Amino acid sequence: MAQTLTFRRLLASSPKKLSVPFWSQRALLFSRASSVPSWPRSLLHQAQAPLLSSVKTFSTTPLCRSTFNIQDGEDFQDRVINSAKPVVIDFHAQWCGPCKILGPRLEKMVAKQQGKVLMAKVDIDDHTDLAIEYEVSAVPTVLAMKNGDVVDKFVGIKDEDQLEIKR
Repeated sequence: MAQTLTFRRLLASSPKKLSVPFWSQRALLFSRASSVPSWPRSLLHQAQAPLLSSVKTFSTTPLCRSTFNIQDGEDFQDRVINSAKPVVIDFHAQWCGPCKILGPRLEKMVAKQQGKVLMAKVDIDDHTDLAIEYEVSAVPTVLAMKNGDVVDKFVGIKDEDQLEIKR
């Protein structure tokens, strides 16, 4: 209902007048003026000045810097083993239903720690060597590491009230 009302307001609002013609704004999307041969260069340069000064970036989703995907063994070594902060490691797979349920729960718990705990996500199909090294026989498997040592482990899905991060 709220989405419908917001969408209606958006459609009902009158379009704002642009200080620069729309066709010249589109030209700014191209990296080089020469890639748009039908538009005169002088118009492109005139159009860029007012637009570039008013450009603002925004994000539609909050950034979660404490959760990251492991890229390879070296990345795991750098970001998990050598981490000064405790790290929760989520061994998961794309095809695993329980993993899709547990993952967001873990991310929520880690986000509540406000950067004091990190979370590494390891896809076992991409990183079988890490799964074998840490004796992952089923997914989801979650390890807790501190100073490079495994301090806790559980296999399977857990409810939010069963998840607790001990530092």
